Amino acid sequence: MATRTLVVLSAAIEAATGAACIAVPDFVARMLLGTDLSAGGIAVARLAGIALLCLGLACWPGGGDATQSAIRALFTYNLLAAFYLGYLRVGGGFVSYLLWPACVLHAVLAILLARPAYEEVSAAKG
Repeated sequence: MATRTLVVLSAAIEAATGAACIAVPDFVARMLLGTDLSAGGIAVARLAGIALLCLGLACWPGGGDATQSAIRALFTYNLLAAFYLGYLRVGGGFVSYLLWPACVLHAVLAILLARPAYEEVSAAKG
């Protein structure tokens, strides 16, 4: 898969998730974590949604290839998200329909972005 396509896919997923967190945070939490949110949780989920939407927009490639910053940001986000979602399921006691699929999706995106992220770092050093 071409790096640009991969970045577009990852950025689109994050922007869509961000928009969903802004619009219906309680539904997203119920589907992802299997729990409802308190009033404070809804506020934090909407703020996180704003951040995800901004991440997706900031990483969206312009006319050419994806930037080094976008690749590194999406790689780091997907890697950490996969670890944290896995922890929530295994160690956090959360159970829902979408938790494992979300964990796997982020892990796959992190694996696919690892090579372009590493190549960018290697090229900068050399």
